[in-house]
Amino acid sequence: GPEMPLFSVPKEVAVGTAMLGVAFATGLLAGKRYPSLVFGTPKSPKSIIGKSSPLWQYMLDHSLREHPILKKLRLLTADHPLGKMMVSCDQAQLMANLVKLIKAKKVIEIGVFTGYNTLNMALALPDNGRVIACDINEDYVKIGKPLWKEVGVEHKIDLRIKPAIQTLDELLANGESETFDFAFIDADKESYNEYYEKCLRLIKKGGIIAIDNVLWGGRVLKPRKDDLATQNIHHLNEKLLRDARVNISMLPMGDGVTLAFKL
Repeated sequence: GPEMPLFSVPKEVAVGTAMLGVAFATGLLAGKRYPSLVFGTPKSPKSIIGKSSPLWQYMLDHSLREHPILKKLRLLTADHPLGKMMVSCDQAQLMANLVKLIKAKKVIEIGVFTGYNTLNMALALPDNGRVIACDINEDYVKIGKPLWKEVGVEHKIDLRIKPAIQTLDELLANGESETFDFAFIDADKESYNEYYEKCLRLIKKGGIIAIDNVLWGGRVLKPRKDDLATQNIHHLNEKLLRDARVNISMLPMGDGVTLAFKL
């Protein structure tokens, strides 16, 4: 099966997590915010179901329709020392399906890495569609670029190698507010709130912002004071819950992804 860095949740933890909702509802946890849960390894995982789980393999075997060039790029990325930074293939497929569902033409991607999800979304866009792909490291993107060309979608990808905040500000200054259909945020966690706010201005009503790593290997359950990345993800999660500008769904897919639908 696909080599992806995943982690297993012990059965007791899975049951315990499911019981949390019941416990909150019946007031059993009065005065106690969370029971002590051990959520696998603190490394950034890519799925709630461990890759050793037959269910994970079943899910991929019965849902994944991966373009051969996408598979080629995924395997190339898996060989990279930082390969675990890549979005999970099932999650990328959902992003492509959402892009198609809302008939998106303009997409923003913050955090390109080797360009797997960039390619994935470019394949889903019409010929006149565009992905504004933001990253600060051109070395990783060099792995995916030849494959963008090989499959004939290079013209749909506008790669901007500079801090994403700068690119987002340029798009806003160019009068492109409310002209984008979809945004995918998967870059440095310290800037997540700023990325979200700027994307919200660029996305049109009915558009979608997908925010990756919202569960962050379970560390969001108990963010350490010295862990700025986890603190920022947790604060954004709390803010999104109360944000009247969007409807949201948080999915336990990959390392957790929140879909924010702009109202």
